[in-house]
Formats: sequence, C-alpha cells, structure tokens
Amino acid sequence: MKRNKDGLGSFQLTMLALGSVIGGSFFLGSAVAIKASGPSVLIAFAFGGVLVYYILKALSEMTVKKPNAGSFRTYATEAFGTATGFVVGWVYWTGMILAMSSEATAVSILLRSWNQNISIVLIGSSIIIGVTLLNLFGAKQLSKLESGLAFIKIFSIICFIIIGIILITGLFTTRAPIGLGVLSEESFFPGGIKSIAGSMLIVMFTYAGFEIIGLASTEVKNPDKTIPKAIRNTVFGLVGLYMLSNAVLLPLIPTGLLTDEVSPLVAALSRHGVTWAGNAINVVLISAILSTMLAVMFGIGRMLHSLAEDGLAPKLLFSKTDVPYREILISGLSMLLALWFGTFFPNVYLFLVSSSGFAILFSYAVIMLTHIKFRKKENMKNNKSRNTSFPYPSLLTFVALVLIIISMPFVQGQTSGLIAGISIVLFYLCSYRLVYMFKNSIQREHVTDVKIRKELLQEVADELTDISKKRKSDN
Repeated sequence: MKRNKDGLGSFQLTMLALGSVIGGSFFLGSAVAIKASGPSVLIAFAFGGVLVYYILKALSEMTVKKPNAGSFRTYATEAFGTATGFVVGWVYWTGMILAMSSEATAVSILLRSWNQNISIVLIGSSIIIGVTLLNLFGAKQLSKLESGLAFIKIFSIICFIIIGIILITGLFTTRAPIGLGVLSEESFFPGGIKSIAGSMLIVMFTYAGFEIIGLASTEVKNPDKTIPKAIRNTVFGLVGLYMLSNAVLLPLIPTGLLTDEVSPLVAALSRHGVTWAGNAINVVLISAILSTMLAVMFGIGRMLHSLAEDGLAPKLLFSKTDVPYREILISGLSMLLALWFGTFFPNVYLFLVSSSGFAILFSYAVIMLTHIKFRKKENMKNNKSRNTSFPYPSLLTFVALVLIIISMPFVQGQTSGLIAGISIVLFYLCSYRLVYMFKNSIQREHVTDVKIRKELLQEVADELTDISKKRKSDN
C-alpha cells in the first residue's frame, strides 16, 4: 500500500487512536475489573498506562524507521521469520474481530436497558453491518466522522467527572456532599494482589486499539513528527481520563454492585437519582462504541490487506485499490459469525472480552520481543522517538504481559477466554504448518514436472540429433 502524502495529521491520528480505544471495554467491561479489584483498580489502570506507553514507544520506533501498513506483523516477520508474522497477524486480526463482536454486544446490552424485548443478536448484527459499510468510504472521510465521535465520547467522560465531583463536593447544588461516600467503607485490596493481577486483562483491554497508530502509518503525513506526537497525546489523554473517571466513580457506588450488564458510570449516577444524566450518557456510550468499531475496522482491514499482499492470506482477499474493500467486507462477515458464536456461552460479553483480550496481549508481547530484535539490527541514532533506556523497558513490559495472561483465571469467567485464546494461537500455528507443507508439496511437484519435461525434451533433442547425424552419414 503506497504512502498517502496528503494524509492524516497528529490531531486526526490521535482522535483515530482515541476512537479505537475508548469504547465498550471501558464504558461497560471495566465494571468487571472494578468489581474484582475494588479501589485498587486505580493501581491497575496506572500500571496499564505505563505498559501502553512502552508498547507504543516500541511501536513508534519501528514505525518511524520503517512505516508499513502491516506494522508490527511485518516487523515480526523480518525479526523471527514468516511463521511468526503469519501467526501474530492472524491472531491479532482474530482477537480484534472478537473484540468488536463484544463491542456490538455491549451496545445491544445498553439498548436492552430501555427495552428487554430487544434481541442482542439482531441489534449487534445491524451495527456490525453498518460499521462495515461506513468503512468502505476510505481513511479521509472516516477520520472526519471518527474525530466527531471521539470528541463526543471524550466530552461524555469529562461530563461524568464534573457531575461526580459536584456530587462528592456538594458544589453548585443543595444536595449534601457525598465526600468519600462508600469509599470509606471499602477495602482497598478486597481480593488481594490476585484480584489486581486478574483484573489487568480487562484493564489492558480498555486500552486496546492504540496500535492503530502503527497500522495507519501509510495514511500519515510526516510520520517522524506526527506519530511520536500522536502517541504522547494518546497515552496521556487515556491515562488521565481513565484515572479521573474511576477516582470519581469509587465514592459513588459500592464496587460489589457493579455488573457487566450496566455501565458503571450510569449505575453510579442512577444510584444518586441523576437518572437523566445516566440516560444521556447511555446514548453517548452507544455512539462511543460505534466510534471504536469504526476505527478498529479501519485497522484490521489493513492488517488483512497486509497478510494477503504478502501471500499469508488467500489472494482472493486482496484488493488492489487504496481502500481494501474485500478485506473490510470479510472482516465484517467474520464479526457477525463471532457474535453468533458467542451466543452459545452463558456470559457472552465476558467470554468475547477475555478471549480477544488474550489474543491482543499475545500480539503486544510479540511487539516487545520484535522491538528488542529490531533495535539490535537497526541503526536508531537519528530516530527522534528512540528510547534511550533500551532494552530494560521492553524486557520488563514483555514479562508483565506474560504475567497478566497467566493471571487470567484469577477473575471468574476468564478461564474460558484463556482456553479459547490459547486454542486460537495453536490453530494458526497448525494452519501455517499445513499451508507450508502444502506449498512445499506443490513446489516439489512443480520441480519434478519441470525436471521430467526437461528430460523428455532432452531425449527428443538427442533423438533428433541422432536422426540428423544418420541422414548426413547416409548422404
């Protein structure tokens, strides 16, 4: 895919990244993490922000040095070979397909709070189809829509923070100030260190999607300046919003009352009689989740395009146009299948979140290993985004990601997601082996056919030479 010289600026790229990150995983899924770890969830979000910073820092170094639509998949291929690139590309694509199916489920759950007769599958399917079709308009048009939707979701979080502060302090209202509220009665570590470790999957999942900065690298102008600036804005914006909103939320509602069926923001405001704000935020949350789905579909369409371009996906999926139409349509169809498949599990949303969370964390772990190999190979002296404390941040981040994956069973309901995630990785490992064996078999047959043809042609040539010599001798 060629670079777009009139492409996205740092503001547009930041809004695209924020659009892909802040979605149902935060507005709905964070309830699971908050309930599991209680007030100590603030530590989890802060630690998650640190990990995100170093993952993006690593991705930034590689992207600025070698901008590529395949992003970390291409770098992994160069570092560890085709098998690694094949597995990480397909695992990431599958993880984001499951993640966006969970986002569609989240929208359906929010809508059902107004009407219990609404079918989750029907609404989710309609949303996926709409998001898929909107992505066919291309990066420039999508970035304008995404910027607007991202602004709405950020504004909604800021509004929640302001309303929460008013309730806590009693400012500008006749209500009695809540103060520390239920926070004074909560244990800071209700489940111990295990609960924090187990909740880290959900916390990291709320940050997932930031890697679109790398996947959109060919759509960016001046990547050496634009990408590092967008990364700084994205990380500080996310950590600030997440930490503030959770700090305000904790005094308003006991963490044990939170469920993955109601947004914790809405539940907290409704508990204090601010139902109008809760309903308004619900509307905004729906647009926020749609924004996430639009942005992520943009990224995974290009990931699939990269796989097909390198011969790691069927050529039938490859689009020669600037907008990867076929890849986007196939991704949309896969989301529908994942949504329908998820309905076979009792807790559809948590299964989709945990299984996709594993796949995404696996991809992030590969990014860090790739970065270590990349830095040893490439000259980074003139790279402005170079991490001067390398390799320690990359090594520690990799270890932390592995520990988070191992800790998944500490939160009830995540074990099935862990099993599904491991199965996805093994499936693609086996798939690569089968494809590799099949290609080798075809190549061997081709070589054998060519050899036989050459031998036959040689025999014919020898016979013709003998006949020619015989005629000359007869004459």
